Amino acid sequence: MLRIPVLLLVLTAPAMATPIADIVCAPRDEMSQKLTRQFGETRIATGIRDMERILEVWTSERTGDWTLVMTYANGQSCIVAMGEDWSPAIPVSKDDPA
Repeated sequence: MLRIPVLLLVLTAPAMATPIADIVCAPRDEMSQKLTRQFGETRIATGIRDMERILEVWTSERTGDWTLVMTYANGQSCIVAMGEDWSPAIPVSKDDPA
């Protein structure tokens, strides 16, 4: 819950602060470890964007926080979106008339 205000503070910091790429991007393994250890998130979905990019959804069951991560062919991963109150879609049965 605290990470969104902290990220917003970092994003709005003066230009002399650490570059944003240093904060929201990291090598794939480092990003995975940070999301798992620091935020208690688990990867729940992965999709291929194109030949150069893979999109991952990470969530925390405990807090409901979610993070969208884009991983590039060069091994770098970047957070592209994050939020709260993740709610997985409930699959609809093929027999459901709706």
